[in-house]
Order: sequence, then structure tokens, then C-alpha cells
Amino acid sequence: MAAISNVTAAATSPVMEQSGRVSRNSTLICVPTIAGSVDEMLVDMQKAKLSGADLVEIRLDCLKSFSPRQDLDSLIGGCPLPTLLTYRPKWEGGQYDGDETTRLETLRLAMDLGADYVDVELQVAHEFNNSIQGKKPDGFKLIVSSHNYQNTPSVEDLGNLVAQIQATGADIVKIATTAVDISDVARIFQITVHSQVPIIGLVMGERGLISRVLCPKFGGYLTFGTLEAGVVSAPGQPTIKDLLDLYNFRFIGPDTKVFGIIGKPVGHSKSPILYNGAFKSVGFNGVYVHLLVDDVPSFLQTYSSTDFAGFSVTIPHKEASVRCCDAVDPIAKEIGAVNCVIRNPSDGKIHGYNSDYVGAISSIENGLRGLVNFDNGADSPLANKLFVVIGAGGAGKALAYGAKAKGARIVIANRTYERAKEVADIVGGHAISLAELDNFCPENGMVLANTTSIGMQPKVDETPISKDVLGCYALVFDAVYTPKITRLLREAEEAGAKTVSGLEMFIGQAYEQYERFTGLPAPKELFRQILSKY
Repeated sequence: MAAISNVTAAATSPVMEQSGRVSRNSTLICVPTIAGSVDEMLVDMQKAKLSGADLVEIRLDCLKSFSPRQDLDSLIGGCPLPTLLTYRPKWEGGQYDGDETTRLETLRLAMDLGADYVDVELQVAHEFNNSIQGKKPDGFKLIVSSHNYQNTPSVEDLGNLVAQIQATGADIVKIATTAVDISDVARIFQITVHSQVPIIGLVMGERGLISRVLCPKFGGYLTFGTLEAGVVSAPGQPTIKDLLDLYNFRFIGPDTKVFGIIGKPVGHSKSPILYNGAFKSVGFNGVYVHLLVDDVPSFLQTYSSTDFAGFSVTIPHKEASVRCCDAVDPIAKEIGAVNCVIRNPSDGKIHGYNSDYVGAISSIENGLRGLVNFDNGADSPLANKLFVVIGAGGAGKALAYGAKAKGARIVIANRTYERAKEVADIVGGHAISLAELDNFCPENGMVLANTTSIGMQPKVDETPISKDVLGCYALVFDAVYTPKITRLLREAEEAGAKTVSGLEMFIGQAYEQYERFTGLPAPKELFRQILSKY
């Protein structure tokens, strides 16, 4: 397995410090137009210009009707940006299913009519080049592409593929593969950073997202950004708005430190919004990305460069991540879960921490202080309260540990009773099954904390507990924060309980992580301002 270890210099995307500000990289953003008519494409081209794109890809195979000379004149002449013409056949993942000679003639015509780039598939590149006899207009560039919709080959095979594409006379090499695992992207990064020719290296699918966001760091020639979420020309494309506004794409370079949220699922996480917004506000040269990870040890081993500097960890990887760390903070070790891993910049060793319980417990305490009378001699309003935790994973253990430390009596409820018992024994509490929770009301004024993903988008109609029993609780906390008001919280409020959103836990734990990531004080007010918009 190829690993990214100390690959920090990009071949074609220089980034330099100028008066303390990182300069723009040279990687282009291309907006694909995949509308069904010429008129719709012309409208999208204007939108692409306004959105900040560098060029437009015109996908001729998406047009429902097509008159080559007339339509190419309109499309190329009417585009306010440089144009990349693609006429993708079905055998390479496109929609064109006609005569090959006609298709190649159309691409030659596009070149003659002023297209800035034409994308030709490797399988027919020699034929295309022979037909033009090597004669190309000044400024025109030929992209020769290869698409693999099954997997990502080895570094050796990718290197051979690059050489094969170069041999066709390509001005720009384009390779698009598919991510079976996020570690596959590292092989594309290795090929891209060492390429001696302009190269577009992208990995399709959600696991390949980092190939599209981080390509300036490794010298990629361009990436694709869509006008609308979900309206894509290939799986896993982000929007141009996210590239520019969320990831601060223009200023990603070889020295940019990479951070991210490790999870499965992970696309719902607001962490990139929070951290990238904060990085941008203070001029910190870092980028924070979604990381859909199946195997944490494999991920951390593959991305072993100190440039991959730190990660937040969410469901279901908090416990597994403990075993991947070279050192674990004593509290995190006692909990048995980490939600933050930091790579030491000097030796690359990984240190694990847990800040989950701090944010959650403090927000629960604040909620209780407005509700209950408690002994002034007690340090916490949780003292002697019955604290019911739903979930026996890393977050569940963290909250149980935090509440226990505040003097609460702990009950763990989990789908699997054996797992609940295991965690209850660790923290000195009692265990019940999740099914028993609907009839569990030994006393009034209890505290309930859901630490599972039940009720999280897209399954917003789910809840871990019947509304009928919520009246037993003085306060209900839900670690889920997408949506901010879950069904559990809505029904708890209707039952008369105080509610605390997972957003409070999210913000609280983020303070510590930000400081570990950057070495800078957390901009607490800025965090709240950023999240108030979402």
C-alpha cells in the first residue's frame, strides 16, 4: 500500500508567503455543464463565471439534440470563460452511444472553432492525433483521459498509465479512478506530485473527495466544481461554492497542513465549516476536510506525513483510534476512546485525546442550573442525579465518565445489553437494554443523554426512546446536531423537559481541538458566529 510520507512539494502549484499571506495557487477550477440544451448550457456558463470558475467543461454528450457546427459556434463563442470540450462515450462512462468517427470529427471541429481544451479518451487518442496530423492551434491543449470506475490501480500501474498517455502526444494527462477505500487516494497523490507533465488526478466517490480538494497541494492541474450539489458529471464532485468558500481552495498549497474529521458516515459533519472558517479568519495555513474512513489504522498508516497533522474522530471510530495512538492522554485512556488525534510534527508520532465529555457535561450542567435546586456544597448540579446514557460507544463512555466524575449515578442503555454491561462495569454504573428504556422510570428528575446516531440526518424521524417516558427526565441531551432539533429533543420539550442540543457539545469539544491543531487560542465567539448561520 502506497503511503503519503512527507510529500510536501507540489510540481506545478507553487505557494509562497507574501507579507504573511499565502499566495493563490495555480490549480484551475472547472465547472462542468451537463444541461440538456444549448440554451441551458449558455445560462450555466454565465453562472460559472459569476461563481469564480476558471473554465467550463462543455459535456456535448449530455445534449438531447445536437447540430455540431451551429451548436459548437454558439457554445464556444458564447462562453465567457475558456472552454473544455468533452464528448464522452458510454464505454467511458458518458452518454454518447453513436458512431465513433462522427464523435471524433466533432471534437476536431471543436478544436478548429476555438475550444481551449479537448478531452479525448486514451483508447482513441492515437486515432485523434493521427487525424489532426499533430497540428493544433496556438494555445490549444489536448487532454488525454483514462477513467476507471472499479478501483484505483497500484502506483506502478498508475505510473505506466501516465507514460502510456504521454506517449499519445497529450498536453495534459488526466486520470480518474474510483476509491474503494480512502487510502486509494494516496496513490493518486504520489503520481501527481512526481509528475513531470501537467496532470489531472482525481478519485471518484465520497471516499475520494480529498483528491478534489487537496489537488493544489500535490500539483494537480485542475479540479471540477459543480454549480449545484448533487448535479455532477462524475461521482463525488463538490460544488464550486464549497471549494472556494468552505475549503478556501485558492490558497491550498504544498505547505498547507491537512486536518479532518474521521468518521462513517461523515458527510453531515459541520466540522469543516467551523475549522476552515476559523483558519481563514486568523490566516492559518491549514485545511479541514471530511474523511470517510473504513479502517482507521490503514488510514493513519497511509497518510503518515506530518502534513496530515491532526484529526477529529467521530462515530464509529473513537475506540478503535485509541489502539492507533503512540500515546494516549490519561483521561482518554481511562474512558477508552479518543475524539482527537494529533501527529507530532517532529517525529510523526500520534497522540490521542478526548474532549467530548468536557463540552457535553458543561452544557448539561448549565442547563440544570437553570432548573433545579442543588446543595450549595456540591460542585455540580449533576451530583447524585440519575444520569442515563444511551449508547455504549466512545461518546457514551466519555459522557458516562464525565457525569460520574461530577457525582452522578450512571445507567447505560444500549441495544446490546452485554455491551452496556461492559461499559457500566468500567464506570461503576448499571446496565439496561435499549428496549427496557421505554419502561424505565425509577425516579423523576433524571438526566438523559443520547450518544448514538439515532435521529441523525437523513433518518430524522427516528428516536431512541418513547415519548411516553420522557416526563421522567428533568433534562434531555442529544449528541446529534444535524438536525439541531432532533425528534428526541422536540418530544422531550413537549414532555416538559429542559433540552440541550448536541451543538453545545460540538462547540465545547471543538475549542480544545482547535487549540491542539493550531497552537492558537480558540476563537470562541467566532465559532458561535459561524455555526449560527447553519
